[in-house]
Amino acid sequence: MINLTVNGKPRPIEVSVDLETYLLSFGLNLKFVAVGYNGEVVKKESFASLDLRDGDILEIVRPVGGG
Repeated sequence: MINLTVNGKPRPIEVSVDLETYLLSFGLNLKFVAVGYNGEVVKKESFASLDLRDGDILEIVRPVGGG
C-alpha cells in the first residue's frame, strides 16, 4: 500500500504508478492541470517519469471557470 497525501487528504493507492497514470485515472486533462510534488512544481513532460512513492505529497490544481 502506498500512502499519498493529495490536496491535504490521505489517498492510499494499491501499487506505485507514475504521476501521469495517476492523474489520468481521475479523468483529468493533463493540458489543464498543475501539480506540486513534495513542494516542487512538476513540469508536464516529467509526469510519466515520476513514480509515486509512499509518503509523497501532491497538490493538484485545475483552472475553474466562472465569473
